[in-house]
Amino acid sequence: MVHNVTWPTWKELQANTIIVVISSVMIALIIFAMDFAFGITGDAKSFWKGALGFIYGMF
Repeated sequence: MVHNVTWPTWKELQANTIIVVISSVMIALIIFAMDFAFGITGDAKSFWKGALGFIYGMF
């Protein structure tokens, strides 16, 4: 196993690291947007309760 390992070059490592960082940020932003849009806060004084909080507040 010691002789069969191939290590990435410095350029490949940098490119893959950039891809991972960009993907992580995009997924975090998508999760944040979903949480912001559909999240219901327990605080009744909160300005934004999310889309579901707005709908539930109408009834």
